Amino acid sequence: MTPTPINQADTAWMLVATALVLVMTPALGFFYGGLVRAKNTLNTMMMSYVALGFVGIAWAFIGYTLAFSTGSNWLGGLDNAFFRNVGLDAKGTIPHILFAGYQATFCVITAALISGAIVERMRFGPYVAFITLWSIVVYAPIAHWVWGGGWLGKLGALDFAGGTVVHINAAAAALVVAVVLGARKDYARQAIIPQNVPFTLLGAGLLWFGWFGFNGGSALGANASAALAFSNTMFAPMGTLVVWSLLDITRTKKTTAVGAATAIVVGLVAITPAAGFVSPVSGIALGAIAAVPSYFTILWRSGTRLDDSLDVIAAHGVGGTVGALLTGVLAQKIWNGTADGALFGNPRQLGIQFVAVVATIIYSMVGTFVILKAIALVVPLRASQKEEGVGMDVTQHGEEAYSSGEGAILVQPDRG
Repeated sequence: MTPTPINQADTAWMLVATALVLVMTPALGFFYGGLVRAKNTLNTMMMSYVALGFVGIAWAFIGYTLAFSTGSNWLGGLDNAFFRNVGLDAKGTIPHILFAGYQATFCVITAALISGAIVERMRFGPYVAFITLWSIVVYAPIAHWVWGGGWLGKLGALDFAGGTVVHINAAAAALVVAVVLGARKDYARQAIIPQNVPFTLLGAGLLWFGWFGFNGGSALGANASAALAFSNTMFAPMGTLVVWSLLDITRTKKTTAVGAATAIVVGLVAITPAAGFVSPVSGIALGAIAAVPSYFTILWRSGTRLDDSLDVIAAHGVGGTVGALLTGVLAQKIWNGTADGALFGNPRQLGIQFVAVVATIIYSMVGTFVILKAIALVVPLRASQKEEGVGMDVTQHGEEAYSSGEGAILVQPDRG
């Protein structure tokens, strides 16, 4: 009898890693939910939670096969549609269904990330339709390009856990949706203050916790590569947090809690593509460097008419781009066994990383625009000004986050 190639230790770690990444989507809901006004809290959190259902099922039915089954350089085939031929057989050293489930958690949170740019104004139904279609039309092909045997992987692009596939991809889409929808009616007219900063801190902490599965699990086994990614996931955001705090102190003489939470996320985003490719010292340097462009992008954006409500572009777009490019500089073969970066004698790697970044941005932006316009032909994307004024919680869900006490929203019935 032929022994099974499935490794029990690898399987155990990947079960844990899958659960950790799944927790990241509710954590994102808390991170985003604390940053909006009270009347939009539930709607903002639901934009993350709903992805667990609709995007997850879309992945099982069609997304997974387009991303990871054998196909062309551009798209996977249909061999695994509706999880056909996805069972307990080995995929590497873990069960195939576990691999597919782990990858589902990536697709879910990537789609949910986009919501941060368009909270407080996009109608919930069209949003659900958008992220479902986006996960199939945009996310799955890019995942195939990099991880599923597509052209970027063959070119030699390094993306350990999703700098291009997840973060740059989501941020490019977020930019397009924010522009198409336009700014909130109160944007730049009155102060829009976060309603629950402890929610945001809780979300950031849970995101960091889940990110150990996000990066460490991308080794697809309990091995040295997972240990390296795990360590970089711990130390890189520490570097980001220190530099971000120093920037805050230098500029305003204060360090804000929202800034600290944002810094943690930026550090996690930046180390994601490099987690299994760079040394821990390089990881700290990468996290520290990433703080600077993301910090100043947020300052710049706040003075423009671009209403990227929760700064998805600065945190995930800029942070992901810095991480992807610095992977091409700081990667070391002695740590990853794959490739060196420009700093260690292989400048070509930086060029490959640049190609991957640009290709991801272009495809994501074009695909996002087409999907939005198609949905807009059927149903309005944006809530009315009256709905915005009342709040998205009541108008989209018939509920309130705070029904009494401080922060309560009082809504009079519409008597016609």
